[in-house]
Amino acid sequence: MTYEVDVLIIGAGISGIGAAVHLQQHCPQLSFKILERRQNIGGTWDLFRYPGIRSDSDMSTLSYQFYPWLKDQTLADGQSIQKYLYDVVEHYKLLDKISFGQQVVAANYNTQQKCWQLKTQNSQQQDEVWKARFIISCTGYYNYDQGYLPKFPKQQDFQGAIVHPQQWSSDIEYQGKNIIVIGSGATAVTLVPALVKGGAKQVTMLQRSPGYVVSVSAYDKTYQYLRQHLPVRWAYRWVRGRNIVLQRAVYSLARRAPQLTKRLLLKAVEQELRGKVDMQHFTPQYAPWDQRLCAVPDGDLFRVLRNGQAQICTDQIDYFTASGIRLKSGQHLDADLIVAATGLQIQLLGGLKLTVDDKPVDLAEKMLYQGTLLSDVPNFALMIGYSNASWTLKVDIAADYICRLLNYMQKHGYREVMPMTDVAQRLSETVMGALSAGYLQRAAEHMPKQGRRLPWKISHNYLLDKFVLKYAGFRDKNLKFSR
Repeated sequence: MTYEVDVLIIGAGISGIGAAVHLQQHCPQLSFKILERRQNIGGTWDLFRYPGIRSDSDMSTLSYQFYPWLKDQTLADGQSIQKYLYDVVEHYKLLDKISFGQQVVAANYNTQQKCWQLKTQNSQQQDEVWKARFIISCTGYYNYDQGYLPKFPKQQDFQGAIVHPQQWSSDIEYQGKNIIVIGSGATAVTLVPALVKGGAKQVTMLQRSPGYVVSVSAYDKTYQYLRQHLPVRWAYRWVRGRNIVLQRAVYSLARRAPQLTKRLLLKAVEQELRGKVDMQHFTPQYAPWDQRLCAVPDGDLFRVLRNGQAQICTDQIDYFTASGIRLKSGQHLDADLIVAATGLQIQLLGGLKLTVDDKPVDLAEKMLYQGTLLSDVPNFALMIGYSNASWTLKVDIAADYICRLLNYMQKHGYREVMPMTDVAQRLSETVMGALSAGYLQRAAEHMPKQGRRLPWKISHNYLLDKFVLKYAGFRDKNLKFSR
């Protein structure tokens, strides 16, 4: 079975749905299809089912600019985000544009035909072929099949269950049990209060080293107030703009005055803990924004720690025992269930084999032109959101840029565009920026690289990118067009 369209979008998560709406609105003359390996939309928000799953970005900026988030939740739960995405798909009538159960196995670009040919396997394990002029990869950046789960000494001795949050299922019973959550990132700080609320007997957050945790209001009081006095969309725009500026201001302060920022963050934590928990568990050794800040709604993590419903332990694992974990300090933590919130495994392009004229493409040697187009690969865009702000902010402006490019190509009769790598511009730093998170460090040698300056430098600055991508021209020596 062979199908052909002008543009293929890989992935029906936040990035893919956003790109599809932009294509529909700005390039109505082009046919497009979304290939989704799962049987549902949502990507991350369909995959993760662990207790308490929620956003760690505020919803005014995680939602699309073209379809406002009209609730006053600041950090929304996964089910609400999934419902929001369903509403977007229904509103823009995108369901018939999505082909579910399509695992993209390989994609090859034929330079003679100026066409992509994708090999997929459908849900019946049958091979299909899809052809397109242009590809937009919206698969995210991690492996959907499995998370990162290190091998712990003697973990086979543990008599209870060990589960990674990515593999959490509804049949896992944790009520009345002693639970250890290994990790200190966004998933761990979400799980601990959620497991307590769900009826766990005792929850212990076991971390090798502390991270920065900040409390944010679960509901935006300013948004609530403005909605009483302004049309709801005006209120949304004001709150969205405020949050964009605040996000950038906090990040800029952290980079320019790390010690001051650290003092401010730790002072806020100290006020939340009220002397009930030792500050050593929340005093990182690294500077703010060397890793992503963890947000907790209304200080729920701090509350369960203060109340003794959960405890936090900063130590290293020596080995697993039949009934829990022995730490390097000699302390033993009892557990019936261990949740290893130990991070993600980076995987770009959903694991597909990418080739040009049957020659493999090494992503580690590539850069991203304007943070969007993969260098030396014709007609190929790669959606990667921000690491220091909401992912969707980048999706909106990148998709708009791609639509402008496609319209430019059609106007001038071009069938192919390819950014030409300027090797002198290439740095060793990846497109994800300077974050030191473990999952990014483990994958650095497999990811596209940063450039020294525009158009190869990834700024991770929405306000700058919005201006640059909106007004960027296409008559550029770095771009090679062909008819």
